[in-house]
Amino acid sequence: MKSILKKLLIALMILCIIVLGFSSAFLVSNLNNTKGDLTDKENDYKDLEKNYNKLESDYEDIKEKYEELIEKNGEDSENKKDEKSDTEDKEDSKSGTEDEDKDKNENENENESDKNGNENNDKKSEEKTDEKTTGTEVEKHGQLSVSGTDIVDKNGDKYRLKGVSTHGLSWYPEYINKECFKDLRDNWNVNVIRLAMYTDDYNGYCSGGNKEELKKLVKNGIDYATELGMYVIVDWHVLSEGNPLTYKGEAINFFNEISSEYRNNDNIIYEICNEPNGSATWNDVKQYAYEVIPVIRENDEDAVIIVGTGTWSQDVDVAADDSISGYENIVYALHFYAATHKDDIRNKLTKAHDAGLCVVVSEFCICDASGNGSLDYGSASSWFELLDKYNTSFIGWNLSNKDESSALFNSGCTKTSGFEDGDLSEWGKYYKDLLNNK
Repeated sequence: MKSILKKLLIALMILCIIVLGFSSAFLVSNLNNTKGDLTDKENDYKDLEKNYNKLESDYEDIKEKYEELIEKNGEDSENKKDEKSDTEDKEDSKSGTEDEDKDKNENENENESDKNGNENNDKKSEEKTDEKTTGTEVEKHGQLSVSGTDIVDKNGDKYRLKGVSTHGLSWYPEYINKECFKDLRDNWNVNVIRLAMYTDDYNGYCSGGNKEELKKLVKNGIDYATELGMYVIVDWHVLSEGNPLTYKGEAINFFNEISSEYRNNDNIIYEICNEPNGSATWNDVKQYAYEVIPVIRENDEDAVIIVGTGTWSQDVDVAADDSISGYENIVYALHFYAATHKDDIRNKLTKAHDAGLCVVVSEFCICDASGNGSLDYGSASSWFELLDKYNTSFIGWNLSNKDESSALFNSGCTKTSGFEDGDLSEWGKYYKDLLNNK
């Protein structure tokens, strides 16, 4: 057993020696390799050091050259700066001159602009003035309305109607023509025509007259006045029947048709009852008005409406005490014939005006109340002194050659336009002169 162990021990020792031998050889080999690597590394290091020294030398050379370039560029920059400064000075000098020229030109342009502006303003001012002074009456003044005791135009300025009333359309239809209205506008200074359509008298609208023919005359009259830029009054000429309630139904239908057809016209004024008289009271007139006015207003919200007053439209003072309410643009009719109606009726106008009532004289003449007789110039002067004071509108009676004092033309004049002074009656001459001086 010991022999075996000894042998094993010897074998083990031999194995260890072998292993140690191999290990020593391996270590020596690695050491040699490492030494070789170190030598290589050392050589690499030396190469790197050599290269570094070369790069450092190159760097110093580059740095030196760079500094030389910087120095040189600095000198060039200074020179260029000086040159630039000189150039800028020259440019500034040039620019200053140009600016001065520019300022001068701008000032000249501004002056020219101001001049042109002033000229344009003057031109606009002239144009604005022309707008007020040219064109027809309706173009200039438009839709009329009522403000206090005054009729005013579309601009709110006081406006005065100055015109002529026809005689009954069924009597003298020939005067309803455009040339006649134009003559009155251009030569008489007339701005309104009143179309008097009788309701009960001679072939009146409600007493056997041809309704369609009479309405055609009314519509023709409206059309001619409209074409000429004139205002026009559609007059429901109550007279012989006295009380406007007598033909209230016909009046409602008539005014409904006319106001509907001409709802867009700015020049129409409606006179709904010419001269209530006899037993007709102011309460009758108001009852009638409260039934007719809504019919017109349904079609035309703005038109001026004239309401006749009691005693042949003389009692404006009574209307002032109990005027129509609930509607705007309502005025009240006063009629006078200067040789008959004097201070007593003028006092009624004063009272109504002082009470704030807007009154229009929708019919007058300076003869007596029959439409005939002598002309009373003194009373006429007193009337117009009052009418002028109140800026009251007035319409003269009548457009015809009837053989009576209130006709504007001599009975022998058969013209229906192109009237000359020799064609005029005494009243016609007086009234034409009065119109042209108002």
